[in-house]
Amino acid sequence: MSETPRLSHNYGILDKEYGKFLATRTPEEDGPIYMVNLMKYHEVAQYSEDGVVGHEISGREADDRYNPASILNKIGATIVFAGDVTSNNVGDEDWDRIAIVRYATRKSFIEMQSRKDFGDKHVHKAAGMLRTTLVCCRPEDVSLDSRNRPTPLELRTVAMIVRQTPDRAAAMTAIPGAVNFSAEGTIMGDGRKWDTVQFVPVNSDAEVAELAASLEFLKPGESYVMGIQVVLDSITTA
Repeated sequence: MSETPRLSHNYGILDKEYGKFLATRTPEEDGPIYMVNLMKYHEVAQYSEDGVVGHEISGREADDRYNPASILNKIGATIVFAGDVTSNNVGDEDWDRIAIVRYATRKSFIEMQSRKDFGDKHVHKAAGMLRTTLVCCRPEDVSLDSRNRPTPLELRTVAMIVRQTPDRAAAMTAIPGAVNFSAEGTIMGDGRKWDTVQFVPVNSDAEVAELAASLEFLKPGESYVMGIQVVLDSITTA
């Protein structure tokens, strides 16, 4: 019998065409890719009747049990950014947590989905996650590709801007000091395709709100502006 897991979930729509693109890159076409995870949890984790938890836990607790860091280490991937969302300023939905994983190759991300150890952990993600958007990106500053794994840091705030835009260059120059990513595809979500993801270190959620107010051209449904209390970060820190 095959050991390949069947990953069932209800937290998003898979872009199969883009998944095929990721899986079929030649070594010459492939390379590092950043998977930007926007996460919203169930208040209570939705395990199936044969689930592995014998008592009620929150969706966030289920996601903590999912934590695939050990598997990521095995395949040469690195969590380069993680934090809790503390303010949702622009957007039709709110989010709870953000995490970014840098994979050495696009193909390694696809191959991870068929690992048994990943499948064993994924049951917790499927139970905990109400919805997720997974934007696959490349950084404007390619030196990020060789930046070391972050160490835990004192809690601080970073503003995150995700948008749809026909003009990425203009989007990236609209926010001075931002760390900019171009979206290559949106592998998981609600069907919307996102174009840019940007990060700006700030001092407080009040500064995030000020930044959101200054970007008056951003529209709900086409944009998100969030404040994140960061615990891991090699995106905005050297």
